[in-house]
Amino acid sequence: MYCNEVKSGQCDGRATPCVVKETYATALVDGRNGIGPVVGEFSMDLAIAKAKEAGCAWVTATRSNHYGIAAHYTLRAVEEGLIGISATNTSPLVVPTRAQQCVLGTNPISFAAPSKKDSFVLDMATSTAAIGKVEVQARKELPIPGGWGVDSTGNETRDPHRVLDGGGLMPLGGMEATAGYKGYGLAMMVELMCGTLGGGMYAHHIRKWTSTEHRPADLGQSFIAVDPEAFAPDFQTRLDTFIEEMRQLEPSQCGEPVLVAGDPERAHMQKVKEDGGILYHRNVLQAMETLAEWLNVAKLDTSTTQH
Repeated sequence: MYCNEVKSGQCDGRATPCVVKETYATALVDGRNGIGPVVGEFSMDLAIAKAKEAGCAWVTATRSNHYGIAAHYTLRAVEEGLIGISATNTSPLVVPTRAQQCVLGTNPISFAAPSKKDSFVLDMATSTAAIGKVEVQARKELPIPGGWGVDSTGNETRDPHRVLDGGGLMPLGGMEATAGYKGYGLAMMVELMCGTLGGGMYAHHIRKWTSTEHRPADLGQSFIAVDPEAFAPDFQTRLDTFIEEMRQLEPSQCGEPVLVAGDPERAHMQKVKEDGGILYHRNVLQAMETLAEWLNVAKLDTSTTQH
């Protein structure tokens, strides 16, 4: 998707973002239709710099593109001892509660806070699952869990191909009976924070990723940085205590400990270190090789692959 946008000219790989409006603690950034992570890092770093002076800062970017992992930006704030929040709207992939077609994006939001040991790092889509997880299940020829998506008729399905072929994702919570309206509300909140606040595209006005329409996505993104020392002292010690109290709760199932946001990712990172690399499904590796051929770049060395 990213490569298609750059090669087609829908995204400008040479663009440099700039500040078009700012106050002591806020800024509006024009991404100039640049690569999303470039716009994101520029904006988060600006929020961090302002927060160190003002105690807190909010930077909104417009005319941006998909910026990748939301937690990447909040972790930049954590590295500086700050609380970080990042959010972005995305191409319409989600069918709102009681609606029949995709109108909202997965609209991820991340919140991360520093502690002296393990930081709290929440990174979540406002849909039940990200579209990438559906794509992985389709490549593996496996069903998706209930509550993830609907087919082209708006009915819930466990077939990932039906979701990808004219269907859509469900808001966090799934059906209305299981609180899908809460995910719907969160998705609209992100739209307000991003496209609406920044003056860019929002909801169904955003170009779909699969569309042949040649126009910029014009995504909106928000980046917030807060200095916890501007409030009660010794925040990181109290957060450490809070996190450990959660982890020490008696688990409902033996062998399944209570976790906090960031623990699964830390466990995965440790596993990668122990494995000596990342393990991929063979179908994913094939997709990488196909992309490498199309881009005329060196293929990934899979000569030592065991799985």
